Amino acid sequence: MRVGGRLDATDFYSFDKKHPILLHASHRLTRLYFEREHLVNMHAGPLLLFSTVRETVWPVNGRHLAWRVVNNCARCRRLRGKSLQPKMGNLPPQRITPDYPFLSVGLDFAGPFTIINRKGRGSRLIKCYLCLFVCLRYKCIHLEAVSDLTKDAFIMTLRRFIARRGRPTEIFSDNGTNFVAAAKELGSFIKQNQEPLFDFASQNLIMFKFIPAYTPHFGGLWEAGVKSAKHHIKRVIGNSHLTFEEISTLFTQVESILNSRPLCPLSSCPNDLLSLSPGHFLIGRPLTAPPAQYLGDSKENYLQRYERLEKIQQHFWQRWQRDYISEMQQRTKWKSNAAKLSVGDMVLLSEDNAPPLSWKLGRVLRLITGSDGIARVADVTTNRGCVRRSLVRLCKLPTAEELRG
Repeated sequence: MRVGGRLDATDFYSFDKKHPILLHASHRLTRLYFEREHLVNMHAGPLLLFSTVRETVWPVNGRHLAWRVVNNCARCRRLRGKSLQPKMGNLPPQRITPDYPFLSVGLDFAGPFTIINRKGRGSRLIKCYLCLFVCLRYKCIHLEAVSDLTKDAFIMTLRRFIARRGRPTEIFSDNGTNFVAAAKELGSFIKQNQEPLFDFASQNLIMFKFIPAYTPHFGGLWEAGVKSAKHHIKRVIGNSHLTFEEISTLFTQVESILNSRPLCPLSSCPNDLLSLSPGHFLIGRPLTAPPAQYLGDSKENYLQRYERLEKIQQHFWQRWQRDYISEMQQRTKWKSNAAKLSVGDMVLLSEDNAPPLSWKLGRVLRLITGSDGIARVADVTTNRGCVRRSLVRLCKLPTAEELRG
């Protein structure tokens, strides 16, 4: 069967051009012809492939078939390097459960910043780094200046943080080698002194939790904190070189600015002139203060002065639960689950500093699902062993069913 068409009035085109063969896209022969033309034309795209095929045949629903052939080509998909995109996950309990500040902490390093070792003539330039601690509940920021990126320097930084903000129960971070070394040393210390510290460790044990490698969006809270801190620091420092004491003072001042940012928009009440900020959760109690009774329904006329201050503090906790938690309800992006991955699928491991043809090839060994049943992390077997990667760092290759489809 051939197409009638409207080109009979001219002899300039060939008979096959004026009356191409009619084929349906669902037929196996049509798919094979599309795949052949795709390879002959050096892996042409959907539009070029469709126009080339229509020189001799007229495929019914051919645009969809051309797109499907290009999408299922293993070499084209490998060069495209498009990774998977799961649905945005639910908020963990550490983000929405009311508790004291800095009980659950995320941390990250930034820098390096160039400083001078001393004032005056003969000084030389050295490097220092910024260590950021962020409270997962209230986005409170704590900044520390660190002399180098070593295990000992990080442990001393952690000691300073605990002395000023209290001991956290869990610390979330990426897979930096200094973080992993600190977690191992703290863990071995607790194991070696388990008997004398048994009662104390049950209440004060710090648990390190590491996000998967090459997955910065798993730690978006501290990544955003680093971005905000560097915004102020770079504009203040400019091209000047400070001493370690001066840059430590600058970090502290930037910390106070970041802790004064509003957590959520002001309410519509005309009498509400104060926005809720992380700084409201950092004052009003010592680190060892016992919990106070609830005073939200009490009249101020019957309260003593310290009870009025306690009621004001509890008012900010109520606003956090009423206003800030409601702002976090909606998903701003990744609203649908576009990642369809199964155990046994062949994938490419995305690397930032390598072209797609140089990415490692692997097979999915296990899918790690969240509390909502959606997989966002997978264990992949490669020629160098098993690695754990987020699905956004994996590029799925077409399966045999898709190639036959």
